[in-house]
Amino acid sequence: MKRPLRFRHLLLLLIIVIGAFLLLLPTKVRPIAWTPSPAPSLTDGVYTDNQRLKGVERVGAADIDGPEALLLEEDVLITGLHDGRLIRTSLDGKTTEVLADTGGRPLGLARHPNGLLVIADGVKGLLSLDAQGRLIPLTTTANGVPFGFTDDVAIDKPGHYAYFSDASSRWGYGKDSEAIIEHGGDGRLLRYDFQTGKTTVLLEKLEFANGVTLGPDDAFVLVNETGAYRISRYWLTGPKAGTHDLFIDNLPGLPDNLAFNGHDRFWVALYAPRNALLDALAPYPLLRKMIVRAMTVLPIPVEKRAFALGLNLDGKVIANLQDAGSGNYSPITTVREYGDWLYLGSLKARHMARLPLSTALK
Repeated sequence: MKRPLRFRHLLLLLIIVIGAFLLLLPTKVRPIAWTPSPAPSLTDGVYTDNQRLKGVERVGAADIDGPEALLLEEDVLITGLHDGRLIRTSLDGKTTEVLADTGGRPLGLARHPNGLLVIADGVKGLLSLDAQGRLIPLTTTANGVPFGFTDDVAIDKPGHYAYFSDASSRWGYGKDSEAIIEHGGDGRLLRYDFQTGKTTVLLEKLEFANGVTLGPDDAFVLVNETGAYRISRYWLTGPKAGTHDLFIDNLPGLPDNLAFNGHDRFWVALYAPRNALLDALAPYPLLRKMIVRAMTVLPIPVEKRAFALGLNLDGKVIANLQDAGSGNYSPITTVREYGDWLYLGSLKARHMARLPLSTALK
């Protein structure tokens, strides 16, 4: 009788310790209650599971760490890596050149008409790289609030403005999970004026402002709200100038980077499908705080699925690309269309990839 009694005592003690850990461990996360719409189905409808991304082709340098953003220029790829380096690599991966080291984390890249490479760095803010390899800080604050997590950047055709995102002014790079679970609405869409050096806040209270791209004729700018599963649109010209609306809502996953092909479609990288548990706990801040505490010792519950969408100019889905099979290329965090190919980048993968555009649009 003593052994079962002792076991019950140990089990009770273990339950008390775990409960105290989940309830009392100090955390800076202050979750805000919200209620997401039911997640769209992945078994039928426009987001039906498929294997369009199965067997994507590796491209560029191999064994690199987290080629997040990417640009294709004259048959070479430019990307930023986890260790802060910006590299340029041939498509076959045989030649690789280090362009610079930001000392931070390059997450977004755009080429200015004057030749400058503009960099959204998650740690250092908005930077540029000139032809001599000099890094030039552009801006790190707006309205007196420092950028916490500079994420992506797009430049208008005249080269007057850079549009970029501060994913979270409260949480820094590497704290995306905490920021998204908190749902504090501290993301911003910003505009940098190359002529005056002024930074303007276009939209605030965004739920983890992520990918940014300009639409046709620079009439509007789109920004992904990863934490709200949607893409918001801010109008720059016409009768709606200065207003904003939703371009697409209730996405099936967490939208990351965003790109325009310059003609008739946008590409959205989805970091992962939505998590049913996190959606169910959205209205309950205390339980979400317990999830954050549990994440300090347990893996973050993210499904490993390659996922990307193509959208037309009205925000309708025209391409649904997935692969949930073993060894898939994920998480996909960047999708860019160049010529006959769709190029893929990833925050965590060890290489870049591409897929024939004809397969993507089949």
